[in-house]
Amino acid sequence: MPASPTRRRLLQAGLATGGLALAAPARAMLPPAATLLVPGPEDGPLARLAAHLAASLARGATTAIRLGHSVLGGPDGVTAANRFVTESAPDGRTLLLLPGAAPLARLVGDPRARFDPAGWLPVCALQGSAVLAGREAMPPPGAAPRFGLGAPDMPGAAGLLALDLLGFAASPVLGLPPPRAEAALAQGVAEAVLLHGADIPGRLAACGARPWFTLEPAGQRDPALPDLPSLHDLRLLGPPELRAALAAAAASIRLQAALVLPPLTPADIVAAWRGAALRWLEEEGRQGWAPGLRALPGTEAAPLLAAIAPPPSAALAYREWLLRRLNWRAD
Repeated sequence: MPASPTRRRLLQAGLATGGLALAAPARAMLPPAATLLVPGPEDGPLARLAAHLAASLARGATTAIRLGHSVLGGPDGVTAANRFVTESAPDGRTLLLLPGAAPLARLVGDPRARFDPAGWLPVCALQGSAVLAGREAMPPPGAAPRFGLGAPDMPGAAGLLALDLLGFAASPVLGLPPPRAEAALAQGVAEAVLLHGADIPGRLAACGARPWFTLEPAGQRDPALPDLPSLHDLRLLGPPELRAALAAAAASIRLQAALVLPPLTPADIVAAWRGAALRWLEEEGRQGWAPGLRALPGTEAAPLLAAIAPPPSAALAYREWLLRRLNWRAD
């Protein structure tokens, strides 16, 4: 039976690794047993996602494999990422389900985050939207909107940095994590907030907000809001280190979850896992993702994974900005 257009696209994007031919997964041998490390709690959304993912990967593998999952730590994924670094080897036996909260914790300097995601190899990923919106149309630079955010170490801080780099003099209003930030916007307590995750158009309509820009990479548009420009296509001020830090924070915020392998995993094993992931992508795609969520096969996820690991100068610039702007530093 010929492959469907969707399957052909996933095969082309998910199995290509350098010059590796698409037939490589048939030759690659996955280990007979493997473990998926998953952020907790046991009944949390990532654990539920992992159960479906593990079953689909086992069905999609070209060889028989027992794939279990181990739930570790809290939903930010820091504990699971730390364990991945200390226990994984480049043999295809250990994978990690990585949420965007983990690299964001590392970016802000959380002392618990003892991992470096540079070089981690994506098998597949799930990406959401990130949009800065206001009660009114976007004002000109120099305006001072009240910006609602949860805390300095939460995603909303990246929205405040975006406004700073655009030349706004925004006043932060702390203690407004989602969905309280959206309620505060609707009530006029805040005049701008950062929305991220799924169903952004529906949430914008619910709180009567007007989108200003997305946190997509330069030159890219969010399929859910194709007419909205990316922040990185606007005129940004400030040093390049801060702009790089903002790009890293934006990538972490858009990342819902990524299935990753350790650095130096052989290309044929990476390709075999990516081939197995096609089963999950197809099964979940038939059921329908939440509005605004995008499934990314391995090579399509690679730029997103690369962006969450900025150079040390960018991480330092972000931490210095948090101290200077919000009088905050990680303990």
